Amino acid sequence: MAYDNLKIEKELYTSGKSFTKALESLDPSENYVGTPLEGLDAYQRQLKRFDIKVSGNDSDTVSKFFQTSDSSALFPEYVARAVRQGLNESDVVSQIIAATTNIDSLDYRAVESIVDENALENEHIMEGAFIPETTVKLKDTLTPLNKRGRMLVASYEAVKFQKLDVFTVILKQIGEYIARCQTFDAIQTLYSLNQDDIHQFENGINYSELIDFWSLFDPYNLTTIVTDAATMTEMLKLDEFRDAAAGLNFHGTGSMITPFGANIVKASCLANQNVLVGLDKNYALEKVQAGDVVTDFDKLIDRQLERATVSCIAGFSPIFKGASQIASY
Repeated sequence: MAYDNLKIEKELYTSGKSFTKALESLDPSENYVGTPLEGLDAYQRQLKRFDIKVSGNDSDTVSKFFQTSDSSALFPEYVARAVRQGLNESDVVSQIIAATTNIDSLDYRAVESIVDENALENEHIMEGAFIPETTVKLKDTLTPLNKRGRMLVASYEAVKFQKLDVFTVILKQIGEYIARCQTFDAIQTLYSLNQDDIHQFENGINYSELIDFWSLFDPYNLTTIVTDAATMTEMLKLDEFRDAAAGLNFHGTGSMITPFGANIVKASCLANQNVLVGLDKNYALEKVQAGDVVTDFDKLIDRQLERATVSCIAGFSPIFKGASQIASY
């Protein structure tokens, strides 16, 4: 079926898969290889069909989506994509998680791995001898999932003449807000895991204290430090990270020398807490998400905005306890 003859209905949002995937099943992109439409997904082809430009100086107004019942059904996906763009541009979580698990329910029981700590490093396993174990089992509790989002409140009359590229900026801010909330949830998970074993910096932020913190991670590696802007500034002002070679490297490549090569991630949720969250990104944390960006598609289509929620549901589960540490000063 050609893309310009498809019947676009809101039931595509309830197919059990994303709107774009539902469209792709009706209008596969593989059919357009070698044509001028190659490189566009099924949703983008529908924007072209209805001549809707969502970005650039000549972008259309919001009202362009509501010319027909078919084109109006594209509006919730536009909202979701704009929010997702803001979420991705402000994304911190991807820098601190080892894996992402997508689920289709609101209940998820993560696994935990227990390593035999009594096994000697580099010990040869003799014939018939006991082999050290790594035990994998389900956790006793479900992974808590949090719904994060905003209520989009606007009358159609207020926004119908608004350019889509500007309206996209407004929607991207919702995505940025969701990204900050998810960062907070991830940090809270790590903090709850380590709250009874917080490393104390006795003399504030200094190189010696950072070395002690780094040493806590063996056999893991300190790959990432999450903290607020003030603490990050204090670390980067240390003499050990301000030598001549560091300056030359920064001017030449734009890359700063950071503590032990760890990536420093700024998180506003840690402001004024005098805390550093250190982790081995490859082993510390799992993100569990139920679906992608979700909209009140029926309200966005039938009521032309008014009041509609835009949200994401996600949670976080520790994988290896020793792969994350908290320091306070």
